[in-house]
Amino acid sequence: MLKRTPSTPKPNYDIREYKRSIREKYKKIRADISGEARTRKTNCILQRFRKLRQYQTCRTLLIYVSIGSEVSTNELIQLAVSDGKKVAVPLSLPETRQMLFYYITSLDELSPGTYGVPEPDPEKLKPVEDFSSCLCVVPALAYDLHGYRMGYGKGYYDRFLSKFEGYKLGLAFDECTCRTLPRGKYDTAVDLIITDKRIIKP
Repeated sequence: MLKRTPSTPKPNYDIREYKRSIREKYKKIRADISGEARTRKTNCILQRFRKLRQYQTCRTLLIYVSIGSEVSTNELIQLAVSDGKKVAVPLSLPETRQMLFYYITSLDELSPGTYGVPEPDPEKLKPVEDFSSCLCVVPALAYDLHGYRMGYGKGYYDRFLSKFEGYKLGLAFDECTCRTLPRGKYDTAVDLIITDKRIIKP
């Protein structure tokens, strides 16, 4: 069943507090998914993902490295490498809130970085310079039916997506989708959302 977001804020309501309440809501929803259900849901998402034409035809997969209750991307990264794809993961630069992507061939090439997220070593790995024929998998706490996301509030992906011209895709547990989310004029929607129950085309 489609979840509703908290009530629309009143005119003088602090939008930052409104977004915070939405983030907390979906963090709890994700945390409450049991281990067995999480594994089953993740497998459904991965199966749908690998069947996508956009995945099968892309040369490079830009993908986040999952932590905590996020839809796990570890197996997806390994499968993409075995499928012959180039795989690149982000390095966050806190001083500028920018992201750079670096090619990896194994999760063993990563180490804890910004916010505890496993990141590539820029001294050892090659950066992505050509973003043509890239498919970008975007992390989020929740997605709405228009393709807009509720991120973590740091703005890294917002800045990257504002300049990225390739295909953008979201992965989410179906409980973390809703009819609409608050968004600003600079927010960028993804082109497709894959959940454990359906594929959403905004």
